[in-house]
Amino acid sequence: MLPFVWLVWGAANDALGVNPAEYLIRATGDWTLRLLCVTLAVTPLRVLLGLPELAKLRRMFGLFTYFYVMLHLLCYSWLDMGFEWGDIADDIAKRPFILVGFSAFVLLTPLALTSFNRAIRWLGAKRWQWLHRLVYAVAMLAVLHFFWMRAGKSNFAEVFVYAAVLFVLLAWRFFRSSFWRYFLRLSGFVR
Repeated sequence: MLPFVWLVWGAANDALGVNPAEYLIRATGDWTLRLLCVTLAVTPLRVLLGLPELAKLRRMFGLFTYFYVMLHLLCYSWLDMGFEWGDIADDIAKRPFILVGFSAFVLLTPLALTSFNRAIRWLGAKRWQWLHRLVYAVAMLAVLHFFWMRAGKSNFAEVFVYAAVLFVLLAWRFFRSSFWRYFLRLSGFVR
C-alpha cells in the first residue's frame, strides 16, 4: 500500500509535478506491471529457494496487482477522459495500446473475482487453475500496452526490462511444464 499512500499524499500536497493526471496514470500503470512481475515471481522463487511459505503471498500480490490496475483505469477514465463513457469507448476502439491495456484488465478481472477459497471449490481445482493461467496472457498484453504507449516517445529501455523479466518468468514455467518434458521425450533428448 505504500505506493498508493505516496500517490495520495502527492496528490493532496501538489507534489506530482506539472501534470499530476499524467503522473498518476503512469505511476499506477507502473505499479500494476511491477506487482504483476512480483506475482509471477512467487512460484519460481518458492521452488528455487525451497520456501513453500511464499505461496501464501501470491494471492495477496495478485489482488494488489488488480487494485493498481483498477486505480490505473480509474485515473485514465476520470483524470484523462472525465468519465465521458462514449469518448472512452471511442478511445479504446481507436488507440491500439488502450485496447490492449483494456483487454488485459478484462482478462484480469475474473482472476481477481475467483481469488478466494470458495471460488476454487466452486470451480474445481483444475478449472480454477486453467482460468488463472490467463495471467500469462495478461502479462504479455501488459508489456505490449506499455511498449505501444512508449513507442510515441521512442523510450523503450524500461519496456525491455519488464519484457525481459516476464520472459524469464514465463520461460521458467514453460520449461518446467509437462508439455516441454513430453516434447523432449519425443525428440529423444530425455527418456
